[in-house]
Amino acid sequence: MSADGQAEMPLGPDGQPISKKALKKQQKEAEKAAKKAEKAAKQAAEAEATEEDDFAKDRYGIAPLIQSKTVVDRTLVKLQTLVEEKDGETVWVRARLHTSRSKGKQCFIVLRQQQFTIQGLVAVGDIVSKGMVKFAANITKESIVDIEGVVRKVTQKVEGCSQQDVELHVQQLFVISAAEARLPLQIEDASRPVTEDEDGNQGPTVNQDTRLDNRIIDLRTTTNQAIFRVEGGVCELFREALRAQQFTEIHTPKIIAGASEGGANVFHVSYFKTKACLAQSPQLYKQMAICADFDRVFTIGGVFRAEDSNTHRHLTEFVGLDVEMAFNYHYHEVVMVIGRMFNHIFEGLSKRYATEIKTIGKQFPAEPFKFLDPPLMLNYSEGVKMLRENGVEMGDEDDLR
Repeated sequence: MSADGQAEMPLGPDGQPISKKALKKQQKEAEKAAKKAEKAAKQAAEAEATEEDDFAKDRYGIAPLIQSKTVVDRTLVKLQTLVEEKDGETVWVRARLHTSRSKGKQCFIVLRQQQFTIQGLVAVGDIVSKGMVKFAANITKESIVDIEGVVRKVTQKVEGCSQQDVELHVQQLFVISAAEARLPLQIEDASRPVTEDEDGNQGPTVNQDTRLDNRIIDLRTTTNQAIFRVEGGVCELFREALRAQQFTEIHTPKIIAGASEGGANVFHVSYFKTKACLAQSPQLYKQMAICADFDRVFTIGGVFRAEDSNTHRHLTEFVGLDVEMAFNYHYHEVVMVIGRMFNHIFEGLSKRYATEIKTIGKQFPAEPFKFLDPPLMLNYSEGVKMLRENGVEMGDEDDLR
């Protein structure tokens, strides 16, 4: 109390009396901090109690860092092998967590391995606890997980997954590598077709620059996984078709002394104390092989063209599938070899890579590719006539565009 009987105001850090407004603010902040501390203590107590009561605590969690200290007697199966015939089997899988959604005492997750996906169910029961369901719901997308589960047939197809006839009932769940909570792009956005609904609305997609800046994540989409496998399949079938027709595969130089096809569209590189070029074509070396009595050769490799063009018809670097062969009497011998080669590729893709083509078609719809067997042969005049009949104006000797 002061000499006149009035209550003295408390002093601040600067030694000056604190105003009523500031004092009231301090009191509110103190009350807020006390409530926050009380809430944190309560949550900690609940968590401790839950942990003590969690009968499944050894069946889930963050796995220790893999350091090759112990050999784990466990077989990890591929998602594409999980079909109706596996109903009732207990399996271990390692996959990425594609998506998750929880409700009450259960959490639905989608697991992804390359281009294959399956739905998983984490539900409270004799094996799974509430803590385990909560843990599953909080795993960040794109994390790598190890899961033990029972394969179960479903009464209704799981439309959003590649494995539509079964789901995985989770019994154990461990995070092997956790992803960041915020990713630069979402896999589902990068996989969405660029289409509009009846109202003209379009779902979120990912811009090309974002894809290229984060190429590792972009390549995880089921579509890109399938595209790369089809690309590899083309090379595989190309080799098969030509080897079956007595071709020899050769490997040609890519750093050469001068331009391989003439012109200025060549990349110059420093080669020790002199200059060299990146090969524009393997043409010279294929011709050398033919003159050396190889008769039939092919090569698959990088081709480099210094063409500063922004059109979709020009690339500075691409993979070339090159064929060279000697013919005996007529160039139609070459045409038939190439025709059989293409038919083998087309047929092989449709049979061996049907799953990949179907996956790609979901994001980039296209009509099934059609071809004739035996391959169709048209002479130039017949082709020009067909074009004219379909409205293309051109002369008898004009280039086909």
